[in-house]
Amino acid sequence: MPVRIRLQRHGKKNKPVYWVVAADARAKRDGKFLEKLGTYNPNVNPPQIELNVDGAVKWLHNGAQPTDTARNVLSSQGVLLKHHLEIGVNKGALTQEAAQAKFEAWVAEKEGKINATISGLDKAKAEAKAKALEAEKAVNQKRKEEAQAVVAEAEVAAETEASEEVVAEAGSEDSVEETQA
Repeated sequence: MPVRIRLQRHGKKNKPVYWVVAADARAKRDGKFLEKLGTYNPNVNPPQIELNVDGAVKWLHNGAQPTDTARNVLSSQGVLLKHHLEIGVNKGALTQEAAQAKFEAWVAEKEGKINATISGLDKAKAEAKAKALEAEKAVNQKRKEEAQAVVAEAEVAAETEASEEVVAEAGSEDSVEETQA
């Protein structure tokens, strides 16, 4: 029975979450599987991958062939490296301790890269938030100044009308005095 390591789609519409599974090559994409090896969530940045490395290596030793996307997922988690190192141990090219040390060094380096990416994304998000806050403060300040200008214009207009009424009343008083005289 040919075994494939592939992705099985789960999740909502437009929000897929995949299971990494070992399944018979003749089974449907989302059908029966032999073993669930982990999960892959491409909806977050960086993608979240949880994988049983030893189980995946066991299936690779037994002859399972990963699909192209599953190969990329396995490679990003070091499964293919560990498989390669274990083949070297079986052939006598490496000792088990040396292979384990190489794998752990690779994992530590990979985690460092991921943490750097995450911190860079967080920093970019914080900068974008600060820029948006500054832009909002500028817009609010402009609105406040415009409102103050409108209030000042209204006060000037009210004062002008009041002075015009006083002048008009004074003019009408003069005309009343002239008519009486």
